[in-house]
Amino acid sequence: MRRKTFDTILTAVGAAMTVVLVVAGFLLWWGYSFANSNVHDQLAQQKIFFPAKGSPSFSASEYPTLQKYAGEQLTTGQQAQAYANHFIGHHLEGVANGKTYSQVSEEARANPNDQKLQGEVDTLFRGETLRGLLLNAYAFWKIGQIAMWAALAAWISAGVMLILTALGVWHLRRVTPEAEI
Repeated sequence: MRRKTFDTILTAVGAAMTVVLVVAGFLLWWGYSFANSNVHDQLAQQKIFFPAKGSPSFSASEYPTLQKYAGEQLTTGQQAQAYANHFIGHHLEGVANGKTYSQVSEEARANPNDQKLQGEVDTLFRGETLRGLLLNAYAFWKIGQIAMWAALAAWISAGVMLILTALGVWHLRRVTPEAEI
């Protein structure tokens, strides 16, 4: 095979890969922006706030990992995860001695006249539902974060491919038409 033909093929493939990586980067960035803005907008509409620093129901000893969010509105996936696991989750542990909704619900079906048990079922159902919704927001946000890093990696790779393609064009111009591989 002639060296010039081989270099032309590699240079064309490099140029095509550069275009593909740039387009992939833009699509991934769009996915990141979409996920990030949707999570923010949906959480902001809920108007959920972390309790203020120093609140009796928000002691630093009971909620040490949440103190950095004290008084803030919940608007990011990271905040949603923290609120769901460390605030709501902590409260739910105290509802029925650490039992889950399914465990308490089973007991309540066996004792339909037990009002305390019915109240615990209702509280656990609502709490677990809100917790699950917030964790879904966190998962969607995390996928967006991964898309952001993938977009940056695609653009960096596109830059490397552009340099390699330019070097291929430079080399292609220096090779004689008669050169063989």
